[in-house]
Formats: sequence, C-alpha cells, structure tokens
Amino acid sequence: MVPKRWAKRAVTRNAIKRQIYNVSAQFEPHLGIGAHVVRLRAGFDRVQFVSATSEALKAAVRAELLSLFERACAGLVAERAKG
Repeated sequence: MVPKRWAKRAVTRNAIKRQIYNVSAQFEPHLGIGAHVVRLRAGFDRVQFVSATSEALKAAVRAELLSLFERACAGLVAERAKG
C-alpha cells in the first residue's frame, strides 16, 4: 500500500508498487519467510517528478528501495549472528 501523501496520483503509486515488487524479488532469497512491510521515507512530489513513468522517478524509487532492503538484510544477518 502506498499512501496518497507519498504520491498524489494513482498512476505514480502503482509505479512505486511495481518497483517494490521488482526490488523485493531480488532480495527474496536473503529475507526470511513472512510478511514484510516496506515503508518509504521520502515523498515523490508531482512537481519534481512530472511523469509517473519518468526515468528520474524510477531511479529515485529504486535507490530508496535498494537502501531499505540492504539495511533490512544487514539487520537479519546481524540478528542471525547473535542467535
């Protein structure tokens, strides 16, 4: 679920969801089995990203997602090392 406060247009929210699915598929082998919540930290303003299919938007979303998933995987590795 991508709330309206992060992206006002439905087409932009759907593009963000597709990016989440694509990036999460890359990290699937490293993540444990279960439900995972992706919480974006940055909004994607219509003024800055005029088109929902722009390369700039795709790159910005992908960069944030890669950062989030890398942190999540690092946290899981550290947790497994403790236990």
